[in-house]
Amino acid sequence: TAFLHGYIVETIYMVQPKGFEVQGKEDLYCLLKKSIYRFGQSPRCWYRRFDDFIASLGFQISSYDMCVYINSTTYKDKVYLLLYVDDML
Repeated sequence: TAFLHGYIVETIYMVQPKGFEVQGKEDLYCLLKKSIYRFGQSPRCWYRRFDDFIASLGFQISSYDMCVYINSTTYKDKVYLLLYVDDML
């Protein structure tokens, strides 16, 4: 469900989902404000939100791999965060 927490940057409209149509207004469309299942951009939207959050905690992206974040708390101590799709280690 991580992908449902991404914010959409583009303006995207969709038809009303079956079972949630507004009576008498079935021809209207919905404006998406957040990612949904089966939305092609959902993984990228979630990654952007995650990247903004993790950067606010002082992590920086590794120059060798965009899925590795590093936080140097002191000269000796480092915290490595590994990201794979929506799993972290």
